[in-house]
Amino acid sequence: MKILVIGGAGYIGSHVSREFLDKGYSVTVFDNLSSGCNENLFDDASFIEGDILDYPFLLSTMKKGFGCVVHLAAFKAAGESMVKPEKYSTNNITGTINILNAMVESGIKRIVFSSSAAVYGDPQYLPIDEKHPVEPLNYYGFTKLEIERFFKWYDQLKGIKYASLRYFNAAGYDVDGRIKGLEKNPANLLPVIMEVASGIREILEIFGDDYETEDGTGVRDYIHVSDLSVAHVSSFEYIEKNGSSLTVNLGSETGISVKTMVKNAEEITGRHINAKVVGRRPGDSARLVASSEYAREILGWKARYSDVKTLIKSAWKVYLSHFNKFSP
Repeated sequence: MKILVIGGAGYIGSHVSREFLDKGYSVTVFDNLSSGCNENLFDDASFIEGDILDYPFLLSTMKKGFGCVVHLAAFKAAGESMVKPEKYSTNNITGTINILNAMVESGIKRIVFSSSAAVYGDPQYLPIDEKHPVEPLNYYGFTKLEIERFFKWYDQLKGIKYASLRYFNAAGYDVDGRIKGLEKNPANLLPVIMEVASGIREILEIFGDDYETEDGTGVRDYIHVSDLSVAHVSSFEYIEKNGSSLTVNLGSETGISVKTMVKNAEEITGRHINAKVVGRRPGDSARLVASSEYAREILGWKARYSDVKTLIKSAWKVYLSHFNKFSP
């Protein structure tokens, strides 16, 4: 079966593309390379450079006979979304409507979507399961929730079956070392730490150390990108086999604080991580940990590589390959 991975040259998208290829699917990557890179493309996958906001070109691409779309083309920086909502509205919401409408016109009936546990907002209980109320604290989370609502309507009205994968922080790199492309202008914790350790960024800003957590810094559920990629393929195979849509959390079910991540990074890299505490960011919660019980039950999925040391070691190996002059 032919799979169209939109955003497949990006950090998560390249790992998802690799997993589909490893499972024997024919993969075409559709990407505008705004955050993705050529280094993340594979010889055994096709590549089309394009933008989801270019509807005619998107439609002509989808008419090439794909059985499923994987959507990883949303902007994802929560902090930026609070100051540039127009950017997130245009790309995330308008872009997704374009994808859905092009799917309708071209007869594609399956979509796997990288959603976010940011749809939940402040946790009313932990760990967060799929029944938790959805009240996003940032505009990024709002766009993801609206996209999920579009999917429900297109399922009901047009028969498009979807898998919405809600997860927090993707981290790490391919455990087999096959993916080397670095994120452009990363905003997430681990790649920022890696940049500081590599000497290409001067300092890590810690957004608040007065939360009600063990060490005062925010606690998040980090999921290894290799685990995440397996879940994308498993979710597609579920909706293909059962003919029903799916919304599921993906997480390690263990939280890691900012200071814990920094401490482990210093031990693994042998580098001092220069950090300073600054004010909290609007829309941030103290602790966010997901329940993956439903994913285990319905997909047979569980995180295998999402411990703090594997996350850091797999990422550090890639950064050293780019900046080996900093290696011990």
